[in-house]
Amino acid sequence: MRFSANLGFLWTELTLPNAIRAAAAAGFDAVECHWPYDVPADDVAAALRETGLPMLGLNTTRGGPGENGLSALPGRRAEARAAIDQALAYAQATDAAAVHVMAGFAQGDAAHAAFVDALRYACDAAQGRVILIEPLNHYDAPGYFLRTTAQAEAIIAEVGAPNLKLMFDCYHVQLMEGDVTHRLVRLLPLIGHVQVASVPDRGAPDHGELNYPHVWEVLTRLDWDAPVGAEYKPGEDTDATLGWLRGAQAR
Repeated sequence: MRFSANLGFLWTELTLPNAIRAAAAAGFDAVECHWPYDVPADDVAAALRETGLPMLGLNTTRGGPGENGLSALPGRRAEARAAIDQALAYAQATDAAAVHVMAGFAQGDAAHAAFVDALRYACDAAQGRVILIEPLNHYDAPGYFLRTTAQAEAIIAEVGAPNLKLMFDCYHVQLMEGDVTHRLVRLLPLIGHVQVASVPDRGAPDHGELNYPHVWEVLTRLDWDAPVGAEYKPGEDTDATLGWLRGAQAR
């Protein structure tokens, strides 16, 4: 199996270009990030070329203080579209494969309509890139609009764009719904990216209530060949937490 280092959590003490270099030195096959916009895209692109690592994806901006995305916020259409444009431009400059469009804190029919509108805009503007949506658990992100894979599945069907896919984060799915591997199997045609972390502490995927060796087996059986995102909080020096990586890569 192949793995991507999520640099929103790993090697956060380093600049983003140096975190890319650290991921390459550690043996990761790709990188991804959260909000890279304070770093010149040219610097990131140079580090990617130097290391040979692809950038899998990045998020649209959170918005203002206390926000967690703009796309499902009624009355914020122009800002949501500007955030999508910003993310797609950065993705173009760094050859990132996907953009995660963040919904934000909102509920109700107006929020649903706003999110669908923003996603249709993003999918039309993506120029061959994948647009991702990710359900977040209500412990870490109370009030976030997108909460379950069933909700995401319905939205993907409603938008009807072939480049709109599900970001299947095993950590969030386990906390909200459980039954992770059966959901992986059933939702496979809709999944654009898989992420992992231990449950419930969001540490490295080598402990906790999810049996990740079994998850690796299921993904292998499903012929999942894209890098799996390691989006976990190391709680210490990142390099000291990578014992799980070698065994998982050998599968």
